[in-house]
Amino acid sequence: MRIGPYLLPNNLVVAPMAGVTDRPFRSLCKRLGAGYAVSEMVASDPRLYGTDKSRRRLDHRGEAAPIAVQIAGADPLRLAEAARYNVARGAQIVDINMGCPAKKVCNAAAGSALLANEPLVAAILEAVVSAVDVPVTLKVRTGVHPGARNALTIARIAEDAGVAALTVHGRTRACGFSGAVEYGTIAEVKRAVAIPVIANGDVATPEGARDVLVRTGADGLMIGRAAQGRPWIFREIAHFLATGMRMPPPTVAEARALILAHLADHHAFYGPEAGLRTARKHLGWYTARWVGGDAFRHTMCAADTIPAQVAVVEAYFDVLARRHVQLPYRTEAEEDIVRADPGGSRGGAAVADDVARAGSEGVVAS
Repeated sequence: MRIGPYLLPNNLVVAPMAGVTDRPFRSLCKRLGAGYAVSEMVASDPRLYGTDKSRRRLDHRGEAAPIAVQIAGADPLRLAEAARYNVARGAQIVDINMGCPAKKVCNAAAGSALLANEPLVAAILEAVVSAVDVPVTLKVRTGVHPGARNALTIARIAEDAGVAALTVHGRTRACGFSGAVEYGTIAEVKRAVAIPVIANGDVATPEGARDVLVRTGADGLMIGRAAQGRPWIFREIAHFLATGMRMPPPTVAEARALILAHLADHHAFYGPEAGLRTARKHLGWYTARWVGGDAFRHTMCAADTIPAQVAVVEAYFDVLARRHVQLPYRTEAEEDIVRADPGGSRGGAAVADDVARAGSEGVVAS
């Protein structure tokens, strides 16, 4: 798949997710098979550029090209200036957010709220495309609500404005992340325009990825929530699309090395206090379906320093390595047990006991 002058390694894209797709996570996904990644959303309000959050979101040091930055707002002139500002700081592709359904974004008439105002959509796209000499892409939903689907019209407006690629999340703003994904609408958009179309929404397995490509005819796939705690999903999908065969999950040894490296990068990026706190969500996502994961998370959240957090992770992997070669995902039956017994006293009990014991020792030792 090509976006402007950039021929991507493959057609698998990391979705921009606030609080998730920071530079350490994007870099990890790229190393694990993603062909392209879009940054967390950056506001177009220049008053926010100096905040710690914005500075981190504008930090692309060491990230593999092409560097893509997503901007959000509702004013064409401000968005054009935001595009120029980000290109001056290393952005090689500018993505415009017209897909976010969050209330705080839509209440500012930005994100997917813009889809209700087609003339404003056109004005924004024309302003941003003319402001920079890098490719401009767009992410949208199928409309504001099921009674006002206008993805086809928006797609044609985008193509006429010079947008280089279009990502379509197959739900309306009103649907949020609930209900069936409108793959049929994405297919209609793909047939209507000549620019690359990327399908987004509920792509969570290699088989699902294949099916979405077949159903929509899309040029690429954007993967978001399914990559949380499973950044290797990109190589799993790429392997399946190329061979028709499933890759085995990572080995315990490989996962240990990947996660400890991710932790080190994350801690260095955010610093001791914020790094410790924000790493917890990533560790929670990683272990959400692993045997012993519930006990691990309980112990991990008690770690109050970075060395203690790392020690708990190492202790958990020591336990897993004694019992497993591949990462031990819980079966659906075990998932049912955990849902019925959220205290975790039955699912993976032997591993859980070892994890709790080893983790506590790790916290004390640190």
